[in-house]
Amino acid sequence: MVRLDGGSFLMGGEGPEIWEQDGEGPVREVSVRPFWIDVCTVSNQRFAEFVDATGYVTVAERFGWSFVFHLHLTRKQRESLRTDRSVAGLEWWMSVPGANWKQPFGPGSTIDDRLNHPAIHISWHDAAAYARWRGCRLPTEAEWEFAARGGVEQTLWPWGNKLLDKGRHRCNIFQGTFPKKDSGDDGYKGTCPVDAFEPNGFGLYNVVGNVWEWCQDWFSPNYHQARPDLRDNPVGPPNGKNRVQRGGSYLCHDSYCNRYRLSARTSNTPDTSGSNTGFRCARDV
Repeated sequence: MVRLDGGSFLMGGEGPEIWEQDGEGPVREVSVRPFWIDVCTVSNQRFAEFVDATGYVTVAERFGWSFVFHLHLTRKQRESLRTDRSVAGLEWWMSVPGANWKQPFGPGSTIDDRLNHPAIHISWHDAAAYARWRGCRLPTEAEWEFAARGGVEQTLWPWGNKLLDKGRHRCNIFQGTFPKKDSGDDGYKGTCPVDAFEPNGFGLYNVVGNVWEWCQDWFSPNYHQARPDLRDNPVGPPNGKNRVQRGGSYLCHDSYCNRYRLSARTSNTPDTSGSNTGFRCARDV
């Protein structure tokens, strides 16, 4: 973990690239108190240590399935699942029986060669349970954005406003024609190691791309707009249906979802898991 001193920063985004329905704007000055946050998302190795110590069973294991991106399945899997296990309107997602954190692509797959990749198929409940075991918690959305920015103000990404930095890829996202072909020009088709690419100004890795990261807050597209007084260590609404997710994932692509920007946000139900969702922990100073 790294200790951050906190302070004021400009949270949120405005401009043609934002998703109005997500409630990214308006840009507002908020402050966060000092806190600690993981340098990397929680890896398979770290999550395995938690499971070995506690016997914890994830939500996906209890449900018996989880969502997997179709290109990461075999042709036989896709053909057998396409009729009744694909998501209407999002056919690139398939609910795969037996998919979970230790079998990321279903039965027969393992994490043996992916121990330094982020733990995936992790629901918000799973992430919160791991955090409690470590004596931590999930970061608030404001803490997450403060940490992810790494000291920069109002840039799209930690390294600036151009996706390629002097021709170099700086994050793990989708290249090619989504959702049919991922060229893997950034070096990866799917997740990458938790410490891949260069860190941001605070030393945090993969704050954009790779996997979506759960935050502590309940999600609302307009709560912060209705409560402009919430500027000191703000949190989301007291309740809701979905929890906040930040950072985008290896599936983000400008043609479909450009939510791999520092101000971008989305959400999901706390019992949902998938092959592009992970987390990192925070704790109070």
